[in-house]
Amino acid sequence: MSGALRIGELAGRTGVSPRSLRYYEEQGLLDPTRSAGGHRTYPVGAVDRVIRIQELFAAGLSSAKISEILPCMRDTDGGPNERATPRLVETLLAERHRIDRQIVEMERTRGVLDEVIANAAGEHE
Repeated sequence: MSGALRIGELAGRTGVSPRSLRYYEEQGLLDPTRSAGGHRTYPVGAVDRVIRIQELFAAGLSSAKISEILPCMRDTDGGPNERATPRLVETLLAERHRIDRQIVEMERTRGVLDEVIANAAGEHE
């Protein structure tokens, strides 16, 4: 089983629970093979793929959108990737704009919080 990881090993390397990895499989985001004993095995490149999936979830994308995007992303194993369709490019641009708006909103919120902290710190001096 050289070069293959079991679910616990993949979970340990990525910090993602085995339960989440099984969910990723159900959603078509991961495609493990099975050992003779029926255990899930993943290529070493699955570590990077899981990290990408986590980043996309953290950015607010749904599993359906991630499933659409992943085939267009090159894995570290150098495997082939599909070209994005014009519709997918449109979707990706919309997601990028949504994230940009969230960044602006978070920066504004941070500014308000900075003011509150400065006022609170001034009260305790």
